[in-house]
Amino acid sequence: MTAALLIKLAGSLIAVLVLAVLVRCLGLGGDVRILDEDHAKALAQDVQFGFEPRDVIVDRAGYGALLKDAEGRHMLIRRHGVHFVGRVLGPDTVARLDRTSLVIRTGERNFGRVVLDLGGAAQVWAAGFRSLHNASA
Repeated sequence: MTAALLIKLAGSLIAVLVLAVLVRCLGLGGDVRILDEDHAKALAQDVQFGFEPRDVIVDRAGYGALLKDAEGRHMLIRRHGVHFVGRVLGPDTVARLDRTSLVIRTGERNFGRVVLDLGGAAQVWAAGFRSLHNASA
């Protein structure tokens, strides 16, 4: 009885290791991040072709980015699993400053709340959200 149990345990461990190696070889489940401003700009083009960012800031950890074009439109990009998603922000957007972080709610329930650590630039970007509300008035 004990030998059969050990064989089952060994078989399970080998199966888990094989799956782990397969996942690694396929590059699944990696720790994807926005590398720099150029990477954020490329992601913005994937979200909305023709969005030409003038100002870009990437979260310190690389999990998200904020971009602003010449017309004053803001785009928020965030990580979603091993991909990135983004939205051009509208007047329903609420941004709250929390020390060096900006907490953003898009008004779109499925997009969720996004927290970006922007360092000292958080205050400047928080002030920029006033233009979103002024544009709708």
